[in-house]
Amino acid sequence: MSLQEDLKKLAEKVKQYRDEAKVQLHLAKEDVKDEWDDLEQGWEKFRQKLDSIAHDAQETSQEAGNTVRKLGEDLREGYDRIRKKTK
Repeated sequence: MSLQEDLKKLAEKVKQYRDEAKVQLHLAKEDVKDEWDDLEQGWEKFRQKLDSIAHDAQETSQEAGNTVRKLGEDLREGYDRIRKKTK
């Protein structure tokens, strides 16, 4: 096999890998976008509950506070995952 044939095969293989990586990158972006959209819905729910608790602070139960705290922690972890994926 000649050098030119070897290089042509190498180029074809690199192109194949590149094309596959490009598709995987696109799919990864969609996964991150889907995760972002889910987190944004959670963010709105968190803000609504937080606002409700702030207005009714004296009547807020420990359980309600813990629920909001857990939701906030879940959101933080989710946003952190996205941040790490997009580095």
